[in-house]
Amino acid sequence: MKDWLEPTGHVVAAIGRAEFPRRLSEALRGIAAYDYTVIFGYRGSARPLDLFDDFPKGKRRVFVQDYQEGPYLLDPFYLASTQSVAAGFYRMRDLAPDRFYQGEYFRNYYVQTGLAEEAGYFVDVAGGATVVVSLMRAKKAFSAREIRDFRQYLPIVSAACRQHWHDLHPPSEARTDAAPGPRMHDSVEAAFLNFGEGTLTPRERAVAEYTLKGHSADAVGRILGISPGTVRIHRRNLYAKLRIRSQGELFSRFIGTLSETGEGR
Repeated sequence: MKDWLEPTGHVVAAIGRAEFPRRLSEALRGIAAYDYTVIFGYRGSARPLDLFDDFPKGKRRVFVQDYQEGPYLLDPFYLASTQSVAAGFYRMRDLAPDRFYQGEYFRNYYVQTGLAEEAGYFVDVAGGATVVVSLMRAKKAFSAREIRDFRQYLPIVSAACRQHWHDLHPPSEARTDAAPGPRMHDSVEAAFLNFGEGTLTPRERAVAEYTLKGHSADAVGRILGISPGTVRIHRRNLYAKLRIRSQGELFSRFIGTLSETGEGR
């Protein structure tokens, strides 16, 4: 713990200054080595705010730019933030659905990150926003001891982030002169409701939503109160209506719909 005192002093001294995220990242790397830090601000269904990252240029395209264009809607960290998860330090595996690592978000997007482990601090800040400080490791997962040490540092991360990002707002909110216009959705639930509108039934859209999020047929059945067999029937029907044949095509169609409607911009 003594080795953390000086970096923690630098974090506290940097609150309210541009160097704060970098100082926080340096302090966390003093607890355990890892490859990348990214700090996103989540507020409702708005495009995530990239508050800080230290990715090299090539990696940043996948981790930030591609992510902000729509895949974030299927990210377990983002989804947890919309469900008011308790403040804390979580591994991705703690929050992911039962078939996340076999799902299309993982296979079509997340696998491109090349990560072996991602864990993050969830901090509630003023205005109903959530700041997530993600720590990413490329070659091996964090050990149980490292996770324990990161969790012990939670009070520092939470207090410092709340002070630094006490007035976190999406840039669009500052544009009071902007003409109002329709948005694709005001919540993540509505984004899925609009997917396949006019083609899919409400039940089929629900099955598509939970399938995209990485839930198995058994899990979808428990959520919707129907049998796994009925889930599979709905899945076959929605595939036929959308003229697709796989979960990979379902993922591509969902992301394509977001791009066509300007979601994530």
